[in-house]
Amino acid sequence: MEVITSRVFVCFLALLGLILAIASPAVEAQSPATAPAPAPSSDGTSIDQGIAYLLMLVALLLTYLIHPLDASSSYSFF
Repeated sequence: MEVITSRVFVCFLALLGLILAIASPAVEAQSPATAPAPAPSSDGTSIDQGIAYLLMLVALLLTYLIHPLDASSSYSFF
């Protein structure tokens, strides 16, 4: 008996979901139109350029930090 009621409940939920999915676009079509979004203040180019400058600065700092360690090493490979 318990299995039958759970199946009926699941079928009821599925049917309710289907009805709501069909009725939802009709409700949205009746709602008033919203104002268009404002134009973006940045197209992303300045953000990309800022990230590129930051990465170049990190590479430059790493180069100057690693180079003295490499130049003062006492190992001779050749």
